[in-house]
Amino acid sequence: MWIKSKKFEYALLILVCVILGGLIGVGVGAHKYITGCMSNLNIEQAEHRQGTKDAVSLQDAFVNVAENVSPCVVNLSVEKTIRDNRGSFPGFGFHNGFEGTPFEDFFKDFFGGNNPREFKDQSLGTGFIVDSRGYILTNNHVVKGADEIIVHLLDGRKFKGKIIGTDPKVDLALIKIDVSDSLPIAKLGNSSKTRIGEWVIAIGNPFGLEHTITVGVISAKGRSLGQRTQYENFIQTDASINPGNSGGPLVNIYGEVIGINTAIVAGGQGIGFAIPVDIAKHIINGLIKHGKITHAWLGIYIQDIDETLAKHFKVNPKSGVLVADVMNDSPAEKAGIKRGDIITKVNEKKISTPSDLQSEILEQDVGEKVEVTVLRDGNEDVYSIVLEEMRGDGEGSDLSAGEHGWRGMILQDITPEIASKFKLPSQTQGVVVTEIEPKTPAAEAQIQKGDVLVGMNNQSIDSLDGFNEIIKQIQDEEDVILVIKRGRHTFFVGLQ
Repeated sequence: MWIKSKKFEYALLILVCVILGGLIGVGVGAHKYITGCMSNLNIEQAEHRQGTKDAVSLQDAFVNVAENVSPCVVNLSVEKTIRDNRGSFPGFGFHNGFEGTPFEDFFKDFFGGNNPREFKDQSLGTGFIVDSRGYILTNNHVVKGADEIIVHLLDGRKFKGKIIGTDPKVDLALIKIDVSDSLPIAKLGNSSKTRIGEWVIAIGNPFGLEHTITVGVISAKGRSLGQRTQYENFIQTDASINPGNSGGPLVNIYGEVIGINTAIVAGGQGIGFAIPVDIAKHIINGLIKHGKITHAWLGIYIQDIDETLAKHFKVNPKSGVLVADVMNDSPAEKAGIKRGDIITKVNEKKISTPSDLQSEILEQDVGEKVEVTVLRDGNEDVYSIVLEEMRGDGEGSDLSAGEHGWRGMILQDITPEIASKFKLPSQTQGVVVTEIEPKTPAAEAQIQKGDVLVGMNNQSIDSLDGFNEIIKQIQDEEDVILVIKRGRHTFFVGLQ
């Protein structure tokens, strides 16, 4: 009986231990599970707090830019006189439909005739202070032809602005207001160090909404808008730019001006363009000191290297810029630069497009020496060129790129009659294009009537006979490189 009782007690004890062990195990597991959940929750909360902190830091950066840069930004109200030289019926805008007929003089007075109308036009723009004495930078197109410029400061004061100087080649202008105190100035950054994707802030006067701030990124660099100005190397941004923003600053997240807002794409959204500030620095100093700007130049015509030209010159596309022609007695000619050279560097800075070369030279002063790296016949060499003051139209860029018929071109020798017809100088050498057949290689290459063919595949052409001798060496499907003279410009064209 005693033994049975002891066995029962042992079994009961074991059962209790098992139950307690299970409870303890469940408790430990539950503790671990709860601890894990709490740990994950703490991590998520920490990440959320860090994300919020980062967002607040970015927000604070934008706020700081707005607070620090806005006092340097001015709004411009510009009044211009517009002259309408077209005769019109007073008050109704009906024009004299008898112009060029025997009745023109009879109806001249009735329709307005030689009484041009003038009216005032009001426009808005933006600028920013670059010198505490009251010098303000803006776009040339904002103040061009202005009768009166009213400058509005952030503190509410208004002043009459005076144009100190302009640079239409770059679309920049410097104006000045007379102030008794020292004005806050915008800090100029370094546009050459900007990167695609960086934050930027545009400040301006869009549609008269003063000191509007918009935020975006640098979308692209080195953009050209098709000869809107002679020098084009725009920064593209999706920060909203609208009419009235022209001349305002595009600044980085540190509040440094890296561009001057200048243009938009008609009908486009989020596509704005700014002049790099590195170009403006040189112009600001020149206009403040002299009231005018003198540009340095090399004295060459240049063009992009497309796939056809790259194949001919045995280089990669965009590996430099092609020298299409060298002007007589220019710095480039004096240094030994020749037509057909490929410029790859200036002062060790890589050159890929005509805009790159133009911008690099534009930032130099007259009289400075630049080291130009040139590729010629597969060999690389460096030429030291002393820059001179620009004359004429400066460096030509991005030129539009065919009795004998060949690849869509009708060619003739240059006789006195032909020279007179196409207004060619009397000493012009080569063969002239008298007709272009549509939908031919010549038409696709944008060769025009009146173009003069002066070379092909590194051989000069001085007559139709010489041209015929050259094409005898060319296969039917072979690509050729032509040297075309159009007006004062000479350039290469790839013809397939």
